[in-house]
Amino acid sequence: MTVESVKPVTSETTELREPPLAGGALPILGHGLQLVRDPLAFMSGLRAHGDVVRLKLGPKTVYAVTAPALTGALALSPDYKIDGPLWESLEGLLGKEGVATANGPRHRRQRRTIQPAFRLDAIPAYGPVMEEEAHGLTERWQPGETIDCTSESFRVAVRIAARCLLRGDFMDERAERLSIDLATLFRGMYRRMVIPLGPLYRLPFPANREFNRALADLHLLVDEIVAERRASGQKPDDLLTALLEAKDDNGDPIGEQEIHDQVVAIVTPGSETVASTIMWLLQVLAEHPEHAEKVRAEVESVTGGRPVGFADVRALRHTNNVVVEAMRLRPAVWILTRRAVTDTALGGYRIPAGADIVYSPYAIQRDGRSYDRHLDFDPDRWLPERAKDVPKYAMSPFSVGNRKCPSDHFSMAQLSLITAAISAKYRFEQVSGSNDTTRVGITLRPHRLLLTPQPW
Repeated sequence: MTVESVKPVTSETTELREPPLAGGALPILGHGLQLVRDPLAFMSGLRAHGDVVRLKLGPKTVYAVTAPALTGALALSPDYKIDGPLWESLEGLLGKEGVATANGPRHRRQRRTIQPAFRLDAIPAYGPVMEEEAHGLTERWQPGETIDCTSESFRVAVRIAARCLLRGDFMDERAERLSIDLATLFRGMYRRMVIPLGPLYRLPFPANREFNRALADLHLLVDEIVAERRASGQKPDDLLTALLEAKDDNGDPIGEQEIHDQVVAIVTPGSETVASTIMWLLQVLAEHPEHAEKVRAEVESVTGGRPVGFADVRALRHTNNVVVEAMRLRPAVWILTRRAVTDTALGGYRIPAGADIVYSPYAIQRDGRSYDRHLDFDPDRWLPERAKDVPKYAMSPFSVGNRKCPSDHFSMAQLSLITAAISAKYRFEQVSGSNDTTRVGITLRPHRLLLTPQPW
């Protein structure tokens, strides 16, 4: 899915307006409590108040952008940079020197270093690993047993990322460690973003201790990965080798901290978002058996009964549309922030230098102004004759501009292959104790999705 560049939307007059203030702000906390209690409903309701709306998060004023065209302008304009409450909360996890949080020349250099691993012509080389891991899921599961979709989704996402991009032999125990750490970290970072009470998060409360333990274990895991590669003396053609041999703008090797932060940026956000999407895809297959059957039939028609492979993915049009529609309704990344680097404007509203801007792909992608039957799961809306009616920037699952996710093709390939492999073998039913309601953190995923696979 590609998006063309557009010029930023600015006012054609000098009479810029101040955005309206959203209702319901409380003393001290502002709108933070609403963002904790029901953030998805709160963000989804903001467009009724305007295309740009002011929010109060503690003592800070934050500007919420609600219209698709303006979110595209925001992402493409040099007047805004990666910063704000989301990225400040992520720096403790991702560091300040990785591609996810860097800006300016450092970010451009880092993109050049990692981009070759994600070129479209590089993706087929990862096909055998993706196939092995996707079919490994179906071989590990037994008909009628209960599947914990959280652990299974994290395990396959981490293993694919590690084996493709870091060329390591990573045991399931490491994937399990990472999945547990990430669940704790992303939940805690969301609280820190919407209620910025910095000093309180340093007190020895149980939640803070759990957060700090998970953070320390994650960074220890990354140090283990880098140390093992250095000790091996091996230089496979992968992303970790590229990082270990990368040069800075002066031609010197990049520092150890940057290598560390880059590995975190490679493994952590990608694994978290892909795993969350796999969980939603499993939930979709259980909730919509008609589409699960349609995927199964499509795979059968393309493969003739042999195991589905990476080379088949491009022909699986309905399967791909199921993936896209799942990402529309349940985007893993549901909230993003930017910071204005200069006095500027969006849609005729004044945005002062230094202001934080927030927008929600979840709200944008579920907006009835952009989609007919906007809350229905309808993969056919992505058929070419219907997709053309979707407004520009109303669906940008991998963002746009220079912050577009470099692994978009990599992620889509593995998601479609996993969906095809499991649907070809199983249909799914939820079991007692399963809870597929949305768990909100930095990403979205089901609270505790438990399924049983049943043979067709």
